[in-house]
Amino acid sequence: MTTESQRSGVERAARGIWVIVGFLVAVEFASGILQGYYTPIFSDLADHLGVGDADLNWLEAGQLIVSALCVPPLARLGDLIGHKKVLLLATGVTAAATWWTVVAPDFGSFLVAWSIQGAYVIWLPLEVAIVHKRTGGDTALTRRAAGVLVGALQLSVIIGAVAAGALVGVLPMWAILTFPAVAVTAVFVVIAVGIEPDAGTSGGAFDWLGLAVLTVVLGLVMAGLVGVRVLGAGSLIAWSLVALGLLALVPFWRIETALDDAGQREPLIDVRLLASRGQWPIQLTAFLFGMSVLGAQIPLSTFARTDPAEAGFGLGAGASFVSLLIAEYVIAMAVSAFTLPLWARFLGPVRAQAVACFLVAAGYLMWLPFHDTTAQGLLNMAVVGLGSGALVASLPAAAAAAAPASRTAFATGMTNATKTVGGAIASAVFAIALAADGSISGEAHAPLSGYLTVWAVCGVTALVAGLLLLLPRRATSAG
Repeated sequence: MTTESQRSGVERAARGIWVIVGFLVAVEFASGILQGYYTPIFSDLADHLGVGDADLNWLEAGQLIVSALCVPPLARLGDLIGHKKVLLLATGVTAAATWWTVVAPDFGSFLVAWSIQGAYVIWLPLEVAIVHKRTGGDTALTRRAAGVLVGALQLSVIIGAVAAGALVGVLPMWAILTFPAVAVTAVFVVIAVGIEPDAGTSGGAFDWLGLAVLTVVLGLVMAGLVGVRVLGAGSLIAWSLVALGLLALVPFWRIETALDDAGQREPLIDVRLLASRGQWPIQLTAFLFGMSVLGAQIPLSTFARTDPAEAGFGLGAGASFVSLLIAEYVIAMAVSAFTLPLWARFLGPVRAQAVACFLVAAGYLMWLPFHDTTAQGLLNMAVVGLGSGALVASLPAAAAAAAPASRTAFATGMTNATKTVGGAIASAVFAIALAADGSISGEAHAPLSGYLTVWAVCGVTALVAGLLLLLPRRATSAG
């Protein structure tokens, strides 16, 4: 009798989780809109703002900086005051910034708004933490839910891209920019009404000193990387900023470990947890994965658009093919995210992640010999997409499973933070490889050797990540 009652309670709890996941799918739909909607209209956006296409690179740089800076404190706040409250906060900030882009009078104002919009990167880690907490730490159920969320995200990227492409030339730009703002505002209401409040799982005060030093660390490093990208690889100022940022890690480590030892308040970054055998392979995998999933987007697009009659290489494709390439890649990601539970069942969670890394590596390394036809490009990106979708879905859940219950939001959030930093570093490296002076303003075609370098770096880093995941490790005990 007791067993039947317990089974009934578990079934009710599982049904409740999927109701919550249904509301969170709406959040990921808005996230997909933000990530896919603007891509087809960047050139039109440049005309609207009265700037050149090269100036749009500042949008990417600004949002990466904000994303890297906001994830750790927001993840910590999620553990401290409750995940729903922080999800609402991040969504409100994102909604305000997105509305700001609609009315921004000039490029500088738009750049600030676009950068603040980067707060949305914390959404998925917080959602995974919400699900993980309400399942009582059920890793398998959390993984299934994460797969659904990421699948919904990738499908909405396609919907957003297609919708924006259809609206260009039909509506004025301010009206086109209104749709993402409406979507984010709507999900703010969905979160407020559909998600039950939760209490914080971690005590202590907020580590303001740690946040200040972390801001200095990431701010200097990211500013230096932007400098390398804009001023070129020979810029002493840019590399000096990077060096100062890395040196600032020393006092940051000492501050965080001192707080941990004192036990009076929890550090912003649990550096000992990140360095634990259960966490560092996951976080390093996220960093290495970010180099390809965030850093290789522009090179892939420009290579596809390069005319082989002029440059001697390239696919000579039009914008419609680039859209098709993106759609195929995203569909492959969605398929692998939805089927992630099957991967984990047959291979085991860790081996499934390693296989996903090897697929990403194979797809990019295939570009080295096979880059002459559109069919080869489609095949390469399909393989990359199959690996990428599984990694996007599994890394936050794996980090949560390997963290104490009081640090799940922190651990999942750090997978996004490390991925973002990896993408920023790769973006600077690829800019150097693709331009003689490392700048973003050159008009000449990038050399084929530069593209080969991009694909080799993406392939090798993914291969290294897969091998690291196969190293034996033990998870951090929850408690």
